[in-house]
Amino acid sequence: MAKHGKRITAARAQFAGKADLPVSDALALIKGAASAKFDETVEISMNLGVDPRHADQMVRGVVNLPNGTGRTVRVAVFARGPKADEAREAGADIVGAEDLMETIQGGTIEFDRCIATPDMMPIVGRLGKILGPRNLMPNPKVGTVTMDVATAVKNAKGGEVQFKVEKAGIIQGSVGKASFDAEKLAENVKAFVAAVNRAKPAGAKGVYMKKISLSSTMGPGVSVAVSDAVAE
Repeated sequence: MAKHGKRITAARAQFAGKADLPVSDALALIKGAASAKFDETVEISMNLGVDPRHADQMVRGVVNLPNGTGRTVRVAVFARGPKADEAREAGADIVGAEDLMETIQGGTIEFDRCIATPDMMPIVGRLGKILGPRNLMPNPKVGTVTMDVATAVKNAKGGEVQFKVEKAGIIQGSVGKASFDAEKLAENVKAFVAAVNRAKPAGAKGVYMKKISLSSTMGPGVSVAVSDAVAE
């Protein structure tokens, strides 16, 4: 069995025996244990009582974190003509059509979010096997297939986070950086949880939110009380 370093061992000792904490207490632990040489990301993991293999139990959506994510988001836009100009003016990092498709097919993906105007979808559709597994495929349900590319680009760069349930009924996402004030992180956590709660599918049976955990990039995780996380 691999031995853990002193930093990880000490962090785990701090977290030992602690579970179902209020969001504020969990964040205090996480911030205190985030001692890496870089600004660690604070991550959320939610276990949901759904089976995404059934269409009526799929959970996906988007949330605008009130205090942003703390990370730089690179945005690519599939558009032509005036819409391409709008995307560039709004701050898109990459704008194109067939040329962008060929770049992606060649294995170069230098963006974190992909947006497209509806008329571009026949082109984007050819990239489904490449963008789909990376959760980069534009989708009208989360506002990334739209004629309002300027707003979509600004939202993507301003703290908008997409979420989608995985096969095991788990949703994961980033809610800020360890350097954020605890209050701002708490606001982001509760905004994320509220968005997932609103996205509860009609086919969900029994307990919807089973467990919520928070962690930093290099630190241990701790569960938070669901009742506190969903409190408005």
